[in-house]
Amino acid sequence: MTTFPIVLVHGIARFDILAEILRNKFPGVFPAEQLQYFRGIKPHLEARGFTVSHPNQSFAGSVDLRAEQLRARINDILSTSSSPKVHLIAHSMGGLDARHMIVDHGMADKVASLTTIGTPHHGSPVANQLVKGSVLLKVLDRVLDVDGVADLTTSACEQFNSRAEEAEAKNAVFYQTYSASENLNLVFAPLIPLWILVREQEGRNDGVVSVRSQQWAKELIAVDGTRHSIVQREFPFPADHFNEVGWWDPNEVSLFGGGIVKQARNFEQKVRDLYLQIAQGLQDS
Repeated sequence: MTTFPIVLVHGIARFDILAEILRNKFPGVFPAEQLQYFRGIKPHLEARGFTVSHPNQSFAGSVDLRAEQLRARINDILSTSSSPKVHLIAHSMGGLDARHMIVDHGMADKVASLTTIGTPHHGSPVANQLVKGSVLLKVLDRVLDVDGVADLTTSACEQFNSRAEEAEAKNAVFYQTYSASENLNLVFAPLIPLWILVREQEGRNDGVVSVRSQQWAKELIAVDGTRHSIVQREFPFPADHFNEVGWWDPNEVSLFGGGIVKQARNFEQKVRDLYLQIAQGLQDS
């Protein structure tokens, strides 16, 4: 049974970055498991015997920059753990960072598996819209590196898919995708306009990425006919882009689910248990 370390790879615009800075500046003061991007997932897996890392990449930098940063962090993990490989569980843009790292930064032999969750393998109309002369994006670009947004457009992702297919079809990495979606009435309120945009263009989605884009492909085919299957799975319950990493929101409230605190805890527990199921399944991959 293979027990490689697990690396949780976050997406673009890591929304817990302030909490991360405060945790690093004041160790032990802020409850890490309650404020992490992958909410409560790292300690949940560690309590069941897994070695888990939750490294930090550039806030919104280019996918190539983030891939290089991820490569460095994984090499550090491997050097300290004496393990030959890692399992990657990546959310959103983190899945693209991992794919670029494997293909462009020579890490195929150090990655046993890549599980992507809510990743825009074919890009997202949301990114397309943002790069079309967005005033907000131009303002942000003056103070932050937001090159990563352009790497999430449908054209950029399709170009990478075409370029990377040969290498991805021939490497030994186990690939699987998890796609999620949710009805409009359940989606986290700030995601509603994005959900409508993606729905109009690509159908079912999680408020940021369509199911079709999250699923990537059933298999990759090299020029010589080599085939590499991708396992496609769906979240076992409705979830939006934030729910996918364990964050509950008030739109999830049900009239028949008990108190709000109980509902939030139950939902977060379901997500953590799903990650545990993924981790346990990877041991045999």
